[in-house]
Amino acid sequence: MPRLRAISGHRVVLLLWLVLFLFLMIVLSFPQWVTFFYPLPHREYVFNYANQFGVDPYLVFAIIRAESEFKTQAQSARGARGLMQIMPETARWISEQMNRTDFEEEELDNPQVNIEMGCWYIADLIQEFGGRLPLAVAAYNAGRGNVRKWLVEGIWDGRKETVDDIPFAETKRYVKVVLTDYEIYRTIYSSQGYR
Repeated sequence: MPRLRAISGHRVVLLLWLVLFLFLMIVLSFPQWVTFFYPLPHREYVFNYANQFGVDPYLVFAIIRAESEFKTQAQSARGARGLMQIMPETARWISEQMNRTDFEEEELDNPQVNIEMGCWYIADLIQEFGGRLPLAVAAYNAGRGNVRKWLVEGIWDGRKETVDDIPFAETKRYVKVVLTDYEIYRTIYSSQGYR
């Protein structure tokens, strides 16, 4: 019986050392392992167009992650297309604002075009809502008209702390996810000098 206890005790000690080793490996390899869940696909386009239009690229990555999970051919049931899930009618309006006369709907499946339009659009929303990211992110999902209405009618004041006041459940979840992912992206990559 004492010998069994000694063997069990050795196993417990061995298991504790193994757990400690794994914990240290995870801590010491941070943020490398977490980048698997928060990748930077199409980074050349994202950084280029985000910088061109004055948007934080990590916000763009958070939007892409929430919208399409980085699937270039993603298409929603409502017809939104591409990485940033842009509706064709919104894309036509964006192309007019960008003075593009040759836009074709199929281009929304092209990562470069989709990211360029998406970056321009989120920059436009950020400007419209005075730099208030929760409002711009909500407008990206629910439309600027709905967000303006919520502000005018006092339904939501546009603050991150009051996101639960957003009347659309999908938009409420979306804003929370995008803003959280944005902070995670900034935490992971800002320290590594990505810009």
